[in-house]
Amino acid sequence: MAKIMEEENENCEVKAIHKDIVEKVEKTMPKEEVVYDLSDFFKILGDTTRMKILSALFQEEMCVCDIAYLLKMTQSAISHQLRVLKQGRFVKYRKEGKVVYYSLEDDHIKHIVEQGMTHILEKR
Repeated sequence: MAKIMEEENENCEVKAIHKDIVEKVEKTMPKEEVVYDLSDFFKILGDTTRMKILSALFQEEMCVCDIAYLLKMTQSAISHQLRVLKQGRFVKYRKEGKVVYYSLEDDHIKHIVEQGMTHILEKR
């Protein structure tokens, strides 16, 4: 059984009850900047349009025009979302003449989304 701790945290009036558990967990916590980056990563995934674009790119490399047509949106709206995805390192692009083609940056994104989809569908 864990020890009961009555010391107060300087920043809070809450008392740690199980100091040994708190210390053990504290050693494994990611650094603050990593937590912020991870939070930003999931914020990018938190947009339905970006999720639709990623779902399309899971299947095929596509140009902006084709993605816009598929999603029944303007090229401008798609370009904006692709810019966010590119800045977050979710997608990469290549140019062929005047046409820009987008694809996944790597398979990590697909695996993460597939895991989320499995979780969602499991609850239905």
